[in-house]
Amino acid sequence: MKVSDYVLNRLREWDVDHVFGYAGDGINGLLAAWGRAGNKPRFVQARHEEMAAFEAVGYAKFSGKVGVCAATSGPGAIHLLNGLYDAKLDHVPVVAIVGQTNRSAMGGSYQQEVDLAALYKDVASEFCETVTVPEQLPNVLDRALRTAYARHTVTAVIIPADVQELEYSAPTHAFKMVPSSLGVGHYAPVPSDEDLHHAAEVLNAGEKVAILVGQGARGARSEIEHAADTLAAGVAKALLGKDVLPDDLPYVTGSIGLLGARPSYEMMRDCDTLLVMGSSFPYTQFLPDFGQARAVQIDVDPYMIGLRYPFEVNLVGDAAGTLKRLLPQLKAKKHGKWRRTIEQNTSRWWDVMQRRAAVDADPVNPEYVVHALDDLLPENAVLAADSGSAANWYARHLRMRGAMRGSLSGTLATMGPGVPYVIGAKFAHPDRPALAVVGDGAMQMNGMAELITASKYWRDWSDPRLVVAVLNNQDLNQVTWEMRAMEGAPQFVPSQSIPDVRYADFARSLGLGGARVEEPGGVREAWQKALAADRPFVIDFRTDPAVPPIPPHATWDQIEAAASAVVHGDVDRTAMVRQGVKSKIQEMLPGRRHRDDRPGAGDEG
Repeated sequence: MKVSDYVLNRLREWDVDHVFGYAGDGINGLLAAWGRAGNKPRFVQARHEEMAAFEAVGYAKFSGKVGVCAATSGPGAIHLLNGLYDAKLDHVPVVAIVGQTNRSAMGGSYQQEVDLAALYKDVASEFCETVTVPEQLPNVLDRALRTAYARHTVTAVIIPADVQELEYSAPTHAFKMVPSSLGVGHYAPVPSDEDLHHAAEVLNAGEKVAILVGQGARGARSEIEHAADTLAAGVAKALLGKDVLPDDLPYVTGSIGLLGARPSYEMMRDCDTLLVMGSSFPYTQFLPDFGQARAVQIDVDPYMIGLRYPFEVNLVGDAAGTLKRLLPQLKAKKHGKWRRTIEQNTSRWWDVMQRRAAVDADPVNPEYVVHALDDLLPENAVLAADSGSAANWYARHLRMRGAMRGSLSGTLATMGPGVPYVIGAKFAHPDRPALAVVGDGAMQMNGMAELITASKYWRDWSDPRLVVAVLNNQDLNQVTWEMRAMEGAPQFVPSQSIPDVRYADFARSLGLGGARVEEPGGVREAWQKALAADRPFVIDFRTDPAVPPIPPHATWDQIEAAASAVVHGDVDRTAMVRQGVKSKIQEMLPGRRHRDDRPGAGDEG
């Protein structure tokens, strides 16, 4: 058994069933071992190493298992970095296995020699090790996998090409040998009784309780529902926690933050008590004013506790386990005005979203494109959104229900992971439909090439449905609106305008399904056709770049009127862009919040 054979064998023992990668001579030994092992674990060939890393992230996010990616030395290892940082910043367990030049050439400025330990020092800061002798295995692999699982982070194993070819020799029962064992074990830390009692005192004293959940609370759905019912609270969701609770619960106010919902903003503005679970939501200005609310945080990672807000009680523990111990100490509150207001505002928000989606645009309103998908989604769908304006509509128009899962690049907010995420999801759940909503910029950057990956593998999926919806507005739209809002500048065409590409035609050239939609009447039919297809399907929606992503702290009147003013021609588009947009949007940006910015109080808030 060679070292390369042992690596794959150990991965199998860790129940790794897929490795996403791209070939190169720095991992030739491993590739040969894959041939000897009958392609187990399965090597999934991406079009680019960055895409392999994104697919590993998507696989890990949607499976709950570690994602593994592999790349050659030098450029291959470098290309992995963006996807690995996406995993690190979103706390996703991913292991990178990368090649290196032969040990005899290291330090000699050899071809494709890069100082990988220095390169990976930050992204794999929890564990990055180079294997120089066979006896380092299995310890190095076990620690990489165990650390990725335990710390929810990125680790890296660097294996020089000549080491891959060495005969494997296990560590012995001897001095300076480090044997190892499989498994990470299951554990759920919970806080001390004293801390739990203090937290209960804070939550019981509050009259207007707000809850914020993130992806770290995903396994605590029933406990969160129980807590919300007991405390008569509303629940807002960080974007990475969009699938923690279903949106058909009347007290779930939707997303929070720049891409969030007005009811979430109002709940945080008016609450007197805040409970945050499994979230490191970064935008402090969307949380209660300092001194306004007493606050409790629950997080499994002590390194992430106490961030973003002056919490009175910090509970280090698993969300479900902590809530199970906390719930008996909570006193039931009456479902009065506070809870009714939350539910009324939430109902109003969904009504406003439906009306905003219904207005005309040139040629198609992007809000309508995504809103029309909402009631067509299968309840076991897996969803991904790319960074950009597509994330706005994903956050605001798609309601989670049933067993739906969804994610995006939450913290790095990088362009391009939408399509590789859902490809990774299909290997995690080949029996479930997967959908990605992406902008045309992200599609041109990464998505088109990865359609080739989908065309290569889709026949292996028991449910072949993988739908990619491209919001084709020929504009890098999110940055365009940011320029207008923050700089008062019109669209800078050389940087923002991108070509009109026939995405559906490209998909059909690969043997996939495709449709181009250039008028509103074809939107719903295209979604239905894609969801009924017997293969992956790309929908090229020609959308209007002039529909603004209005911030949630805009007043209700502004939220309802903003799209209408543009698409109905109530104001001249060019004049609005060149003269009025900065002032119009800046007055919606968070500044000093007034208590009179409630619905019906006028626009002064």
